[in-house]
Amino acid sequence: MTTGKALSGTAFATLLLIALMMGANHVAARLAFNDGVDVATAVAFRSVVTALVVAALLAIQRVPLRFTARNKRILPVIGLLIAVQSLCLYSAVARLPVALALLAFNTYPIWTALWDRLLYRRSPERAMLLAMPVILIGLALALDVFGAASGLGAAGQWGRIGTGVAFALAAAATFGVALVLTQHEAGDVDGRVRTLTTMATVGLFALAGVAVQGGFHLPQAAIGWWGLAALTFLYGTAFTIMFTVLPKLGVAGNSAIMNVEPVFALVLAWLILDQAIAPVQVAGALLVVGAVMVLGLRKR
Repeated sequence: MTTGKALSGTAFATLLLIALMMGANHVAARLAFNDGVDVATAVAFRSVVTALVVAALLAIQRVPLRFTARNKRILPVIGLLIAVQSLCLYSAVARLPVALALLAFNTYPIWTALWDRLLYRRSPERAMLLAMPVILIGLALALDVFGAASGLGAAGQWGRIGTGVAFALAAAATFGVALVLTQHEAGDVDGRVRTLTTMATVGLFALAGVAVQGGFHLPQAAIGWWGLAALTFLYGTAFTIMFTVLPKLGVAGNSAIMNVEPVFALVLAWLILDQAIAPVQVAGALLVVGAVMVLGLRKR
């Protein structure tokens, strides 16, 4: 299978817009976290609103909700995995510079290949094997694993970023499982319906987390409310575009362009949050993004 015909200018711009909104969503989340919002509250707001929007679109388009017995078993599992992924990724964003959290998460193609091998005995493609060391080297540079750019040394640097990196990698690993299960067990479900079930499941688990912690942790000032509103709007809008506009533009196989999200997040976080990283870390970031995009855009 090939990646399909060349993208039109409109399709390419739409993909970049989605990447921009996704990157901005995480920057907005950091604004909310800095003002007292916790991860469960952010995920609950984002997921429930997105689920309601997608449900309304499905009703307008009269998309039938049909599930096989296997679908009914696997879709809640996929939803649970995405709930864990969402909580872990936002936990990483709350602890790391936004771009670095997203870069660590961008190792998910490696995790996907690993899970595909473990669960379905499928060997990774040669392109994946070649890209793996490039992604890992780029990530090592971006995270400044030896503490050279920060001047803290390896121990000091990992003391500062270790927890956030662990959350980001956990998000990537969990997302990898979800992708593999979706491909093998739920590929016959309409993408819009799958999005609805996933977002609804994530929202329910996030609301359960909110209840366990004693209620919503809401912003303490206007900036936090703006952050919470922006992350909800940006995430919901990006998902709506992905499942209503993209199919009409014929971009199947080209969604890897959206992996420039960390680059957009890097710029936005510098402008809005005053988060800056060293030039060598920027080089590492571009290496990771480039490798992931080459993987996604390759002919298969």
